[in-house]
Amino acid sequence: MTEAKSRHMDLLLNAPIPSLLWRLAAPNVTATVILTAVTVADALFVGFLGTAALASLALVFPFQTLTQMMAGGAIGGAVTSAVARALGAGDREHANVLAWHAVVVACGMALPFVIVLGLLPATVFALLGGSGDVLNGAVRYAQIAFGGVIVTWLFYVLAAILRGTGDIATPVRAIIATSLLQVGLSGVLTLGFGPVPSFGIMGPAIAMVLCQGLAVAYMAVHLFGSGAGVQLRFGGLRLRPFADIMSVGAIGLVHSAALAGTVVVVTALVGTYGTAALAGYGLGGRLELMLVPIVFGIGGALTASVGANFGAGQFARARRIAWAGAGIAMCMTGMIGFTVTALPGVWLDRFTADPDAYAIGALYLAIAAPFYGIFGGGQALYFASQGTGRLVLPVTVSTSRFALIAIVGSIAIAQKWDLSSMFVGVAVGLVFMGVGQALCLFGPGWRPDDRLPARAVS
Repeated sequence: MTEAKSRHMDLLLNAPIPSLLWRLAAPNVTATVILTAVTVADALFVGFLGTAALASLALVFPFQTLTQMMAGGAIGGAVTSAVARALGAGDREHANVLAWHAVVVACGMALPFVIVLGLLPATVFALLGGSGDVLNGAVRYAQIAFGGVIVTWLFYVLAAILRGTGDIATPVRAIIATSLLQVGLSGVLTLGFGPVPSFGIMGPAIAMVLCQGLAVAYMAVHLFGSGAGVQLRFGGLRLRPFADIMSVGAIGLVHSAALAGTVVVVTALVGTYGTAALAGYGLGGRLELMLVPIVFGIGGALTASVGANFGAGQFARARRIAWAGAGIAMCMTGMIGFTVTALPGVWLDRFTADPDAYAIGALYLAIAAPFYGIFGGGQALYFASQGTGRLVLPVTVSTSRFALIAIVGSIAIAQKWDLSSMFVGVAVGLVFMGVGQALCLFGPGWRPDDRLPARAVS
């Protein structure tokens, strides 16, 4: 390896854990917070278009978040884990092959989103209760965002390849620069400015595809060069690299589907209470889903660190890294939760002046937000588990949470309970997720033979 590449792996395998997490997680958290701020800005701009437009965004948002979770969390995490484990074991050639296969996987995974949500969005959103102006707005947004979704998949997967090498700086630069550009462009295209006409609800989608495309170009140039820890080269297709990625990624997709599916189900159930309820819950549910990319700022570092240390046989160190990262994530998300519980206007005032939508959003936050810290810590441990390459138990936890909330919500509708009953079910699910993921660290996936010696970094 070159000196720079050797430093990246030496950091993952040998640096003190506080220093390791600071150097990897701090810039990654900064990038994901800014990336999340783009979502907040989009909702802010769309809020000027009215309650119906916000409800349209609420219909689309779970699917957009599902894309991000799958591309950045499930497949992206699997790519980071596979590359890190290969480099931790000293096999750079296999890491190079993994990078090319990761790009192929990204393109293949994008195709169903293009077909279902880019070409046939009206059918999907109508099933969720969308109608009239709400349905029309959701369709217009989705046709742009999911018609160009291959850009989003490459955006997250190329960043995942780089994180697997221990290179956090390159994807962070790409994310921060293009996200800041996206905020400004989204406002201009949504509301219009000077000679630029208003594209309405399509504005944020257009801005996203353009800006993520710029980031993809930047990261691709870096990976095709010789300065990265791996080198992206076009080549043939082999079974082993696909297996290394999808053995973790496929089951991770179930986790992502369970997370986003929980919000989709609750969104559909809340939609039966009317447009104001849908818009209000959409704002509360949006904040919950936004915790996942925030936690991913730490989780991405955990996946790479745990993966490299598992590849090198340093299992006890990997566990210590996981617990430390979970503690940081719990503190961060807990602070957000307690803030919006006590002061819901800090969040809701930014997006709506509709008193009915505000009341529903405040009710959701009062019941669910106090448990955001437990949920955030559990999510960080899930990302750490990705690094081990063993996800059966962590994904079982997330799917069980989905089933729990779906059952409670369905009973609430059947028994004509008010919305607070459904939101209590969501809160119980948040606690279930956090505690369940913590218990997974005592399972067999985290108990290989600790006596295996660590490999030297080549």
